[in-house]
Amino acid sequence: MKKTLLSAAIGAAVFGLGTAASAATLDDVKAKGFVQCGVNTGLAGFAQPDSSGNWTGFDVDYCKAIAAAVFGDATKVRYTPTTAQSRFTALQSGEVDVLVRNTTWTISRDTALGFNFRYVNYYDGQGFMVPKSLNVKSALELSGAAVCVQSGTTTELNLADYFRANNLQYNPVVFEKLEEVNAAYQAGRCDVYTTDQSGLYSTRLALSNPDDHMILPEIISKEPLAPAVRQGDDKWFDIVTWAGYALVQAEEFGITQANVDEMKNSTNPDIKRFLGAEADTKIGTDLGLTNDWAYNIVKGVGNYGEVFERNIGANTPLKIERGLNALWTKGGLQYAPPIR
Repeated sequence: MKKTLLSAAIGAAVFGLGTAASAATLDDVKAKGFVQCGVNTGLAGFAQPDSSGNWTGFDVDYCKAIAAAVFGDATKVRYTPTTAQSRFTALQSGEVDVLVRNTTWTISRDTALGFNFRYVNYYDGQGFMVPKSLNVKSALELSGAAVCVQSGTTTELNLADYFRANNLQYNPVVFEKLEEVNAAYQAGRCDVYTTDQSGLYSTRLALSNPDDHMILPEIISKEPLAPAVRQGDDKWFDIVTWAGYALVQAEEFGITQANVDEMKNSTNPDIKRFLGAEADTKIGTDLGLTNDWAYNIVKGVGNYGEVFERNIGANTPLKIERGLNALWTKGGLQYAPPIR
C-alpha cells in the first residue's frame, strides 16, 4: 500500500545480504516450525491483532494459507508488525520470510530492492476520502483543499502528479506515521485524506462517525498489492506464489472450506489432481511440499472468495465489493494459471 522511497544505495547494500540469506528459506521455515510473516501494524480487515494478540484479516489469511501449504496447519504462523518505513528492511534482512502487507508491486521493488512479486492478491488504486459536509462528489472539485498524506511514499508523489495534471491547487498536510495522518484527518486539520482505497475503507471504520465520510469515485493510480519475497530462492517464491493461486483456483472449482473433503471424491480429474487425490499427482512434491498442499490450504482458510468476504467483503464493516478482485469468469482480474 504505502511505498516508502528507500535510497538505491541502501536497497542495493541490504539486497546483497538478503539474497545470500534467502538461499533455503523453506528449509529454514521447516526447521523453526512456522512461517514468519511481515504484516501491517494494524489495518482493519487486512491485518489487525485483538486484545489477546490474535491476528485476523485478509493478509493474515494469506499468511495462514502459506503455513497450511508447508505444514498442513494454518496456525503455524508468527506475525511481525511492520510500518511503511520498516517493512522492506525486515524482508531484506531475513527478519521475516515473506511480506504480506498491502505492498504495491513496482519495477523498482522488483529490481533495486531485490524482491520478487508475482501473484496479486488485491488489485487496488489510490483514492480520496472527504467529509460529506464538504459537499463534493469528485476529486476534480478539490482545488484549494488541504490534503492529509503520509510522507516518504509514492502516494505523496501520485497526489502531486494528479493535482498538477488537472491544474488544481492543494495544500499538503504531511506526516511521517500513518497514525498521525489518521489523527489529523479526524481532528479536521485537512479536508481530504488520500491513500489506497482499501486503506481508506479501513481508516473510515476507525473514525468517530464513519457515516459522515465518503470515498470519492476517482482512482488515480494502479496499486497491485502482492506478497513479496527476497530474490535468490525460486522454490520459496513458487510456494508463496502458488498458495495464492490455489485460493483462486479453489473458488473457480467451487471448492470451499465446508465441502473440500467431499470434493476429493469428485469425478473431475482436474479437481482430484488439485486436491492431491490422483495417484499420479506430483504437483506438491515438485513444490517441495506434500501432494495435498492445496487441500490443506482450502481446509485451513477456504478459497479466495471466502477469504475476501470474511474479512473485507460487502457483508463486513468495510463493505468492499469484489470489483477487479472478482474471478476472471465474473469480469474481474483474479485468474490462476493451470495447476496441473
